Amino acid sequence: MSKIYYYTTILNNIPIKEFIMSLNKQQKPKVVRILRIIEEYGLKFSSPYTKKLSGTNLWEIRILGRDNIRIIHAIIYNQDVLLLHGFFKKKQKTPKKDLEISIDRHHDWINRFGH
Repeated sequence: MSKIYYYTTILNNIPIKEFIMSLNKQQKPKVVRILRIIEEYGLKFSSPYTKKLSGTNLWEIRILGRDNIRIIHAIIYNQDVLLLHGFFKKKQKTPKKDLEISIDRHHDWINRFGH
């Protein structure tokens, strides 16, 4: 079992929730279903939906299919998940810009909350 946290900016914006809410009626339920699997069963049972991003301490949730939705997250408080950034993956490699956004948000969260 894992708890899911959403990265929140200093101005109380929640960019990952905004991303999820912007998805269409076919995409949103796929994301919600995978997040529920993670909440209910924990990260140990989330394969093939999660993958470690090499060279970082971040992971991505993979919503496969023609949309290729990705949600980058960090593991906090042992097995809880901090959702950082969502995007549509168009190429094999995670775009540098999306990775940098995620890293910056993770560092911001660590600086503000110390974990």
